[in-house]
Amino acid sequence: MSHQGDKERNKVHEEQVVLANTALEQDSAATAVAEDNFRLYYHLMPPAGWMNDPNGLIYFNDEYHMFYQHYPYEPKWGPMHWGHAKSKDLVNWEHLPVALAPSENYDMGETGGYGCWSGSAVDDNGVLTLIYTGHVDGRTPTEVQCIATSTDGVTFNKAANNPVIACAPEEGGFGFRDPKVWQHAGVWYMVIGYGKDGLGKALLYKSSDLRDWSYIGVAAESDGTMGDMWECPDLFPLGNGNDHVLVISPMNMGTTKTMYLIGKLSYESGVFDYRYAERLDYGFDFYAPQTFVDGQGRRILIGWMNIWGAQMPEQEHGWMGAFTLPRELTLSEDGTLRIEPVEELKAMRGTHHRVSNLSISADTEVPLPEIHGDALELIAVFYTNQSAGDAEFGLLLRCSEDGSEYTELSYSAADCKLKVDRSHSGAGEAGVSEVQLTPLEDGRIKLQIFIDRSSVEIFANNGLKTVTNRIYPKPDSLGIKLFARNGEVSLESLDAWKLITEG
Repeated sequence: MSHQGDKERNKVHEEQVVLANTALEQDSAATAVAEDNFRLYYHLMPPAGWMNDPNGLIYFNDEYHMFYQHYPYEPKWGPMHWGHAKSKDLVNWEHLPVALAPSENYDMGETGGYGCWSGSAVDDNGVLTLIYTGHVDGRTPTEVQCIATSTDGVTFNKAANNPVIACAPEEGGFGFRDPKVWQHAGVWYMVIGYGKDGLGKALLYKSSDLRDWSYIGVAAESDGTMGDMWECPDLFPLGNGNDHVLVISPMNMGTTKTMYLIGKLSYESGVFDYRYAERLDYGFDFYAPQTFVDGQGRRILIGWMNIWGAQMPEQEHGWMGAFTLPRELTLSEDGTLRIEPVEELKAMRGTHHRVSNLSISADTEVPLPEIHGDALELIAVFYTNQSAGDAEFGLLLRCSEDGSEYTELSYSAADCKLKVDRSHSGAGEAGVSEVQLTPLEDGRIKLQIFIDRSSVEIFANNGLKTVTNRIYPKPDSLGIKLFARNGEVSLESLDAWKLITEG
């Protein structure tokens, strides 16, 4: 393509970006004026419009960049753009102009089923490079892989030779999207989500220059129980050994929406031989997570804190969608994944209150009037070795004064189950999330809880299990209570902080 052709093509993209940003500014102003009890204090959300999958998470030029699937015109899914925000501390975020907008025949169609779908970002010798799926319903092929580059980290130009991967390796597949790219030994690798014959798969490619890609093969696939298409695959090394982790969002797998697999990746054969598989998060509202490595060498994960098909009360206020807190990934002593909130979140801690050595009688609730709010961090440590065999205990979060509204976080000593019950949480979806949780070696259960207006994130036993849910209580449902049922329980400690940010 000629240089003049490049200029004309990128002018079309620039015009689409300007239109999107103009609409976003207008919608953001309307959203700011509207009374909205669901907007989060310390999680990343769109200023207005729709948000889903995190894209292109990267630490670039000493700043954290988050891109995301975005429709700036309405608070519902539409032709996908890439929203963009950056941060210096993973807590306070600055919204930047829309990075990508549909503009070419490979990412723009005549109906609503098109756009710049999910992907990733890399630093190519100082050039911030986005790799994404161009999707157009009715076109053959429907999905192709494309790149766009930026020298200033804000304005992006689509490559003249797009698509860089023009089709799936074979016909008859289910999906061909969400490229995640990384570099190993000077070579670029890409894993792409795919499905065929009822089996989710992760396809592996390699390149020397991000433009010319060669297909290696199927890195990993379902054993028949893990969905029929693997969205948003992310394959990366973790720990000091040779272990790799594959994170996937399997389609059509019931209540399991995300998984991680641990094993060995052979770059020679292109095969990821996994030995362990488990659900990644046990809440309802967690999907399409992506990881990146920051300047400290930490592997950080962020997910979409919503789920397809759920009620989304925030749409009434002109926006939809949020991201989880940033979470650091490490391998635990038994070789499974440990997921903990990043250290930077402690900077939000404000007023502190502590309760120690409290005995909670069977079938009682203990109000904690000193602890209340809609932006809190709680760390509760319970003893289990003194509990009666049938004891169930925990906390009631975001309680109304009349007791009609609350979110119940409970642990059952009899069957070692941690549960989050949203039956009385307010608007939005109900339902009970649950996960098996073995007490720590000393018999304790440790629950770290982040509450933020319309979300609850739980990190249990130092991140061995996580549960992420959206809740939509009334603004004056601010109370916190302890409770026990069917037996007495001992609370070793409860630390609570009100959380504050610069915003």
